[in-house]
Amino acid sequence: MFKILRREDFSPEIHLFEIDAPAVARKAQAGQFVVLRIDERGERFPLTIADWDREKGTITVVFMEVGKSTRKLATLKAGDYIANFAGPLGLPTHIENYGTVACVAGGFAVATIVPIARAMKQAGNRVISILGARTRQLIFWEERLQQWSDELIVTTDDGSYGRKALVTEPLKELMEKGGIDMVVAIGPTIMMKFAAKTTEPFGVKTIASLNPIMVDGTGMCGCCRVEAGGETKFTCVHGPDFDAHQVDWDLLMARQRTYIDQEKESLRLWQEQVEAGGKVGG
Repeated sequence: MFKILRREDFSPEIHLFEIDAPAVARKAQAGQFVVLRIDERGERFPLTIADWDREKGTITVVFMEVGKSTRKLATLKAGDYIANFAGPLGLPTHIENYGTVACVAGGFAVATIVPIARAMKQAGNRVISILGARTRQLIFWEERLQQWSDELIVTTDDGSYGRKALVTEPLKELMEKGGIDMVVAIGPTIMMKFAAKTTEPFGVKTIASLNPIMVDGTGMCGCCRVEAGGETKFTCVHGPDFDAHQVDWDLLMARQRTYIDQEKESLRLWQEQVEAGGKVGG
């Protein structure tokens, strides 16, 4: 059992948990993830490691309520326990001194970008970060990202904060200006796809952290398979980082929709159970 030590709510649907997990914290690196199971009846699902403290033995994760499992996770509070918390999994982001690195975060993926930007900055890179969200209420950790960025550009779809634009607009301007040696783009799949399309004509290496359906987390189940460079890869062991110019984005998005009807039905049944006053398990 893994105890939730601290909970922070960034918005009604975006939450941070700091979890007591010393064995995971000892090995965690930027770009890796954990696979957790809320209780003995819950499904296994991945969350990216947003931060860690080796001395305290804690792991920080940030998640958004989307389906049944994340909504069920959001019912927990500090002092509650999670049944399983396996990690760190996946390959860490490759960090070296590239020169100037652009870190692009869409939505709550800023929680994933921050440790990568930190590692890139500590490796001697100049870091330019782009943080985008639909609206101001969904922006968090701006100060943390600013701490590790030489320049920070904030965009919102509705113009309620920062620049009214999609993240691909300032990214294209950076490409046209030149001097960018590496791009790391993390966020919704559609955003990463178009970030890759934005950088590809300029020949700038671009890395994306993929988020397919995942169950096992060790390469055995095959659920997380993706096509990259014309080859089948397993995101949990070959990734989650991939060359964004080699990913078959349309196939990835199609696979993410495979169980959408079952996911909706599972959420509906769980919500009915909660509204009827039953336990939030199942």
